[in-house]
Amino acid sequence: MECWEESLKLLSIAEAAVEPNKLNGGSQGLGGHDSDDFIVRRRGIVRPAASLKNLDLMNENAQNCLAGCRIESVDKEAAERLVPNLSVPCNLAFYMPEAVNVHPQRYLEALYSACQDLVKDTSVSDLHRKELNLHKKTVNNLLELSGEYDSVIVCMGARAASLPELSERLPLRTCRGVIAHLQLPDDIRESYPQHGPSILSDAWLAIHGPRDIRLGSTWEWKSKNYSQNVTVEEALKALEELLPKASAIYPGIKNWDYIAAKAGLRAMPPLTSHGSLPLLGCIDEYLKGKQTCKFWLFTGLGSRGLLYHAWLGKLIAQAVVSSNEDVIPSELIAWKSRMK
Repeated sequence: MECWEESLKLLSIAEAAVEPNKLNGGSQGLGGHDSDDFIVRRRGIVRPAASLKNLDLMNENAQNCLAGCRIESVDKEAAERLVPNLSVPCNLAFYMPEAVNVHPQRYLEALYSACQDLVKDTSVSDLHRKELNLHKKTVNNLLELSGEYDSVIVCMGARAASLPELSERLPLRTCRGVIAHLQLPDDIRESYPQHGPSILSDAWLAIHGPRDIRLGSTWEWKSKNYSQNVTVEEALKALEELLPKASAIYPGIKNWDYIAAKAGLRAMPPLTSHGSLPLLGCIDEYLKGKQTCKFWLFTGLGSRGLLYHAWLGKLIAQAVVSSNEDVIPSELIAWKSRMK
């Protein structure tokens, strides 16, 4: 519950930080359904039940859903009203009207703008002038930063393990994912519904517009390929994997043309008795020299980063400010004891 609520707060802060007239002329703002410059797209998400096992699990989730993120059970006819020609194998689908799609890059840029605004506001009302600076430079090891900052938070995703102090000390599993950009050809008139929801199944369809879709995602475990660029061969392999999964739920995807592809490397946390939990905590013990809660780790958010990030970001900030690791739930720092 905390994850969802904190994420919604940060999404609202990001939206408020960017002037509407900067995006799409202010006609629909950041939440507009068809703006090419969206940060948050509020279309909702529909998930057809693909198997009886899937059906039982989703029914249980629907009965215990949060008030702020409803899960509604809808029959085949209702699902097809949301998305015409949607395939509903078990004659039941689950619709999440409050679910959102987020553009991560624009979201992060908007959050940085919000931080700039906050610094300006507090500098006016506070006797001590505050500054926010973005430095882009290569850091070969953490000790390079030891005398420059009061605190350092390592939030590098899968690349955290590339730091010499953390090499072979983090229980991260890497997994490369490829997503494809598809568009509907001009000669096909029947487009995706103007305000239709995105689709979640074995493959997901993130709807950017009636003729613009992102299709994902593949899972290539143990990959060390950090590049966002996708070769022709990798793109073809991804399409061979994703299109059959997508067409099983949305047959109309066969009419869409491939435009481009991008990739990213997930930092997957280890599987524990509590599930796959992110890695947080103070890492001074991994550095030479005596430190006092100066260096911190924030990684392993896996494929649920957009759900976890706001709540966990708040926790790590509280820990850093108080120099107290105990404010972080013990399950999230348990990885340290397992690595000793």
